Amino acid sequence: MLKIVYPICCGLDVHRDFVYACIATTVNGVTTYKSHRFSTFTKGLRELLSWLLASNCKDVCMESTGKYWIPVYNILETDCKIVLAHPKYVKAIRGKKTDKKDAKWIADIFKHDLVSGSFIPPADIRQLRDLVRYHAKLTNFTTGEKNRAQNCLTVSNLKLDSVFSDVFGKASSKIISHILASPSEKLSDVSAFRTKGMKATDEEILEAVDGEIYPEQAEKLRIIRDHMSSLDLCKANLQSLILSTAEKYIPEIDLVCTVPGIATFSAISVIGEIGVDMSVFPTSKHLCSWAGLTPQNDQSAGKKKTTRIGKSGAYLKPLLIQVALAASRGEKHPEIYGKKQALQKRRGKKKAIVAIARRLLTAIYHILSKNEPYNPAAYTGG
Repeated sequence: MLKIVYPICCGLDVHRDFVYACIATTVNGVTTYKSHRFSTFTKGLRELLSWLLASNCKDVCMESTGKYWIPVYNILETDCKIVLAHPKYVKAIRGKKTDKKDAKWIADIFKHDLVSGSFIPPADIRQLRDLVRYHAKLTNFTTGEKNRAQNCLTVSNLKLDSVFSDVFGKASSKIISHILASPSEKLSDVSAFRTKGMKATDEEILEAVDGEIYPEQAEKLRIIRDHMSSLDLCKANLQSLILSTAEKYIPEIDLVCTVPGIATFSAISVIGEIGVDMSVFPTSKHLCSWAGLTPQNDQSAGKKKTTRIGKSGAYLKPLLIQVALAASRGEKHPEIYGKKQALQKRRGKKKAIVAIARRLLTAIYHILSKNEPYNPAAYTGG
């Protein structure tokens, strides 16, 4: 028989406009249930909190449903101990689901402590996380607009990408601006656009711009460039807000910056994802698994079905992969470069980079746990 860990607990089935709550009270092995539906407006959530406290219920479990759980969490966070569960851990049997039954099912499995809670950082870290994730989104928007601008040039027979390493660099941008100012005029002299370090000759550049841009494509390209400029302004303002928000974590940021490949803004992004209190993760392996950098355990009948890494860590994992690529270039950090080369020979480049990212995250875990800077001599990986 399963042990009752929480004699009085509540299961919440959260939706956009309402939340269904079910309190399970167990006395002498007999469980009684009390259910009620509340609005997700702030007034309704305060009524939910009062209802829970009146029943002496401070242990609450709810499913992470999109962003709808956040308003509920904000109100209950101070007075209740909340376990936020991934939907796969609390999903009820298909065909026997109602909102009332879902809340009762969550309460039933939670009273036996069968639900694994998700990592929820403190409120100030959550705000920092929201800002750095928005910064990542703006970067993605900028990349998308650059691709659309490149498409405009390609369909107009303007092959600037063949002669410039960066189509949006100083010289190339000046040439594009000149073409947009006079779309019907053929460019005959590019000497005024040359910059220091340009490898392409004047003849090669003239061949690359020997095209014809349609008025529609020219106007589209102007709109794209204006949007890119506004995105750059938004990113600059957002970066200032992120830096001011992260000021209270300057000591931890400085420590994380000692890790190879990590600069100030990357350190802020890492702290925004994992926080500064490593006690919430039992070991560094738990943190790496949470970040999606650990091979999955999918074995049946003695056969491994897959060893792919998980899908979690949608923001942290790409960042650590970029850091790993930067840290493993050259021999500036031999403990990383040598390990990457050895792994690459046996497992391939992609798996080697994932392994290096996992090792760097392990180093960050120990750095924040021990409050010590990165030490190559003590580098052991994970």
